[in-house]
Formats: sequence, structure tokens, C-alpha cells
Amino acid sequence: MKKRDSIFVPIIISLSVIIPIIVAFLMLFPNVFYIASENYDFSSLPFFHAVLNGSTAILIFTGFVLIKNKKTELHKASMLSAFSLSSIFLVSYVISKITNEPVPFGGEGMIRDIYFFILISHILLSIPVLPLALFSIYRAMTGEIEKHKSIVKWTFPIWMYVAITGVLVYLLMSPYY
Repeated sequence: MKKRDSIFVPIIISLSVIIPIIVAFLMLFPNVFYIASENYDFSSLPFFHAVLNGSTAILIFTGFVLIKNKKTELHKASMLSAFSLSSIFLVSYVISKITNEPVPFGGEGMIRDIYFFILISHILLSIPVLPLALFSIYRAMTGEIEKHKSIVKWTFPIWMYVAITGVLVYLLMSPYY
């Protein structure tokens, strides 16, 4: 185990630091990283992201139900599928950020406060999802089930919240796309 840890733990930590930094730069400096595309229309990516997030939430919940029913192989397939969709989301999100101009939220009053609460909590909680998911998967794949269980106590609710709020952000933003 220690030999594998010396390889995979630094990779997980590096990805968990580098990816949020890249995403933060894309969010903070959208005009710097903007790439105009005349050949492709990327305006439907926010809807695609909502579908990915919704599907991820369903898979995470399905994985939860499956493991509670001791269906470990199906649980594994469900959770790896959820992670795959989240990975596709991340790549697509980066593409969306560099190819679509930022769209401001146009709501007013209480809906604006609700939107920004959901958005900010979604963004902040999305940061630990990557290392939590990666460590959860890693510990399960290496057979360290007790370590896996201790990590997923945090991974499950945070990842589920991020997936569901990703859909909510889209639904609240959809009138302005």
C-alpha cells in the first residue's frame, strides 16, 4: 500500500490543487482566456452541464442505495460512472468558460439572494469534491474499505449537494442564457 500511496497520493493532491486554480482563473479573468469560435456554437453547454450534474446526482444516490443493499459491484459501477460524468463536466465546463462570454444573473430581489447563496455554496463546496472523490475511489480500489468508508461520510453529502446545486444554478440562470 505504501508504495502505491507514494505515487497516487501526490497525484491526487496535485490535481486537487491545480484544477481549482485553473477554474478560478477562468472565472476571475474570463476576457483573458476567451477564445472566439466561428465554427462551433458552444452556447448549449450550460444545459449539457445541468444534464451531467443531474445524472451524476442520480448515479451517486443509486450508488448509495446499492451499497446499502450490499451490491458492491453495481455500487462500484455507479460511482465510477458518476465520477466519469463529473470528469466530462469539468472538461466541458473549462471549454464553456473559454468559449462563451460570461452571462450575468438578471434576477432581482430575494431570488437574487437565493441564487447567489446557491452559486457561492456550490462553488466553494465543489473545491473539496475532487480530492474527496479521488481519495474515496483510490481507497476503494486499493481495498482499504475502512478508510474508504471514513472518507465517503464526507464525500457523499458534499458531492450530492454540488451535483444538485449545479442543476439549480442552471435552472435559475436559464432565462438569461
